[in-house]
Amino acid sequence: MDIKILSPQWGHEHLPVDDFIDKIVEAGYDGVDTWLPADRKTKRTFLNSLEKKGLVFVAHQHEATGNTFTEFQASFKTNLNACAEAYPVLINSHTGRDYFTPEQNLILIDIAAEISDITNIPIVHETHRGRMGYSPQSTDYLFSKRPEMEITADFSHWVCVTESMLTHFKPIVNEAISRTRHVHARVGFEQGPQVTDPRDPVWAYALNQFLAWWDAIVEVNTHKQRDVLTFTTEFGPFPYMPQVPFTSKPVASQFDINCFMKKLISNRYITARTT
Repeated sequence: MDIKILSPQWGHEHLPVDDFIDKIVEAGYDGVDTWLPADRKTKRTFLNSLEKKGLVFVAHQHEATGNTFTEFQASFKTNLNACAEAYPVLINSHTGRDYFTPEQNLILIDIAAEISDITNIPIVHETHRGRMGYSPQSTDYLFSKRPEMEITADFSHWVCVTESMLTHFKPIVNEAISRTRHVHARVGFEQGPQVTDPRDPVWAYALNQFLAWWDAIVEVNTHKQRDVLTFTTEFGPFPYMPQVPFTSKPVASQFDINCFMKKLISNRYITARTT
């Protein structure tokens, strides 16, 4: 099984597409996890740059809009189809709303499954605050109703929502691990979705817990004989990254932290498995 480590475009929106691509290639990334540009010309430039550099692309669907279920359902289907047109290795979807009924969110899962079957592109649902997978409890119900449902594991949201390191949710976490096809490698803690800097020993307990979950995800996907498992180093800019008060300066470099995470993941899951 190949493990590919991707960079988010999040935090680099100010850079021209080619400059961003050059930056992550120089840093040793295997690809990009991001939303498609809305502008047709920019989208073409972006996809051409990925192809030219031989980069893996995970399409990030978070644009679906609508405060009512009917509005969201239509927008969701449109945006998933737009993502599929770019032929990504998979689509990471921000699916539903936390205030939709479970039955409404199940309808969205079925829409995604139908599009996935037609396009032959996996669509995985991110465990994300404000979405249908915002908590272990909400996700567990969806798992029970849709055995084939797969996820992007971003447990940073769950530790924040439950104000815990998920000690009391082990069966649900294990089920989530068994359904994970993509990982957002950001470390959260009990009071937030992102520690200030995972290199700081004060956060060792959180980093080690997330590594244990990721170890299990790699093991599960290896056992399933997946061709590829993708990780995105997804530490984000402000407001995920705190700022020094009154300065607008981040307390640490987002890109440096993500490069640290890339090296950590590579050493743990690529280098260690080939030596």
